[in-house]
Amino acid sequence: MIDNEDELRSLYRPAGAGVIRKQIDHVDEGAAGFLAAATLAIVATAGPNGADASPRGGPPGFVKALSPKQIAFGDLAGNNRLDTYANLTNQPAMGMLFIVPGLEETLRINGRARVSTHADVLAAVAFDERTPKVAVVLDVDECFIHCAKALRRSGIWDTSTWPEEGARPSPVAILTTHLDLDVSPDLVAADLEAAYQHTLWEHGGT
Repeated sequence: MIDNEDELRSLYRPAGAGVIRKQIDHVDEGAAGFLAAATLAIVATAGPNGADASPRGGPPGFVKALSPKQIAFGDLAGNNRLDTYANLTNQPAMGMLFIVPGLEETLRINGRARVSTHADVLAAVAFDERTPKVAVVLDVDECFIHCAKALRRSGIWDTSTWPEEGARPSPVAILTTHLDLDVSPDLVAADLEAAYQHTLWEHGGT
């Protein structure tokens, strides 16, 4: 087991100068354009129970650059576990990875975040006349483009690499097992789809 950073780094060549220099401490014009096109973000936080990563999605630009040093997004219906929000009340460190459909490069923004109910912030992240209950506001410490290698290796946007429908994992079957349900997976699938349709664009807590 490697338990110190020096030993770890001895196994690798040093990062190139460009990899270090590309990291900036604000959202510049190019990064703001990336945010305006992103429809998916992975949010990483940590709290008393450990680390957590969860997806956030919405229409292009659902995460707003409030200023070069601050971004924000509003809540939408989830499972109401509130893992991300609860973590932020204990530990403000947060990282976000932004994804634009069809683009292999991603954008990473790290900083310190908080959960806000400030009216101006909620208004800034509202869309389609939907004002959220809360917003997450991230004060930017680091912002940089991440290379395409991971998404390119995955073939995520190449439909020829996608498994056939029958070969894909079944989230419904997994959920049925996790909940130890003695019901038909088809019934679980129908209930799940009904919940999606009912709350997809509602704000959290509904």
